[in-house]
Amino acid sequence: MRQLPETDRDAIRIAQDPHFSRWLEQVTATGGCAHPVHLSGATTTVDGTTGEIIRQYDTRDEPGERLLVRCRNRRATVCAPCSRLHAGDTFHLVRAGLIGGKNVPTTVRDRPRLFVTLTAPSFGPVHRIGERCRPRRDGGTCEHGRPLGCGTDHTANDLLVGQPLCPDCYDYTGHVLWHAHASKLWDRFAIDVRRRLASSAGLVQSRFAHHARLSFARVAEYQKRAAVHVHAVVRLDGPGGPADEPPSWGTADRLADAVRASAGRVMVRTPYSQAVGELLLRWGVQLDVRPLCADGDGPGDDAVAAYVAKYVTKGASETGAGTDRKVTTWADIDTAPVSGHVRTLMRTCRRLGGLPEYASLHLRTWTHTLGYRGHILTKSRAYSTTYAALRAERAHHVGHADTPEAITDAHWRYVGSGHTPGAALIAAGVAEDLAECRRLSADARHGEVRADHSSART
Repeated sequence: MRQLPETDRDAIRIAQDPHFSRWLEQVTATGGCAHPVHLSGATTTVDGTTGEIIRQYDTRDEPGERLLVRCRNRRATVCAPCSRLHAGDTFHLVRAGLIGGKNVPTTVRDRPRLFVTLTAPSFGPVHRIGERCRPRRDGGTCEHGRPLGCGTDHTANDLLVGQPLCPDCYDYTGHVLWHAHASKLWDRFAIDVRRRLASSAGLVQSRFAHHARLSFARVAEYQKRAAVHVHAVVRLDGPGGPADEPPSWGTADRLADAVRASAGRVMVRTPYSQAVGELLLRWGVQLDVRPLCADGDGPGDDAVAAYVAKYVTKGASETGAGTDRKVTTWADIDTAPVSGHVRTLMRTCRRLGGLPEYASLHLRTWTHTLGYRGHILTKSRAYSTTYAALRAERAHHVGHADTPEAITDAHWRYVGSGHTPGAALIAAGVAEDLAECRRLSADARHGEVRADHSSART
């Protein structure tokens, strides 16, 4: 035993525990969560009419007198099992707003719908993927003596992709402040789209809500240059929301025109600073607006939902734009496993965060995300269902739903999180087994579908 690694010794100790089978059930119930939350407490459920006790549960009967629950982290680099579950919920959340379901009427599929991509502006030329990165016939150098062009054919894995041609010319201050105001820029964009729709229909702008409702779900994605851009599903409903038909003037073309006009018009002013001045922040010139049609002309609804779900689970470290955990000191920045470009952005966050005029932006708190402090996924209230509703539906499916007319008295407290080395090894094995079971099940279903198609042709 002494010659074994610490992880193996710990795994053997856990496996020899008399309560190992129950502990393994808990780990399996969390899907092999890499960083489960440990809770201690009890619940008692009684019939609200008769006062009869329906169900009792107390963690004193559990291994270690604690219950393991999922960490629910969305980042695949932090917890792959919970990330997969979050991606699935995101897929259904976005898909319900596109084709209905989850208490959303199927008629939303016939509404004016767009898939919109908004980008950050340029803060300086960076290396790009493709044949001849930035060709220049006249060559030339910047004021710092670095080439203004690049004739290299960069591959997707080239570490230079996304890095500035000249770090001294790059506007790191503008990049960080744009990130800090990106959520406000989106809010003003959505407001301006409503105003432009009202004006184009001959309505008073303040009366738009009485005629139509703009619904959306958006996800933020880091580009190779470590700048956020936004993918959004935008839908036009009637004033009552998804169940209400939009007015006759509410067409996809009119909605697309309003989106294009607003993307080029809205701006946000930064607080004035003697060190920086006042910046005017706008969306980038690259804009993609694609109609989503029920007849299949354009991007598919499932493809759009899967695309959004994929980016929700990506962590900052996975995209090479920041880290998944907060940094609190200059030393943390110096030792972070990031590129020189990202490290400079983090240092800029730290430096600007010390200026009193930017205190409300909390730049030092959000240094690990390069100043971006918005949620990765946000949606309007009436777009579709919610994560809470999806979790409740899943609980009902596995038989954990509350009984009608029942009263539950619960007392819980947090007692820890994570796994010991041996427990982490076992949990990883459980997660791999569950993933393999899902893969085999999916292969079996696809095999059945192919067999049915072959029989039909025969």
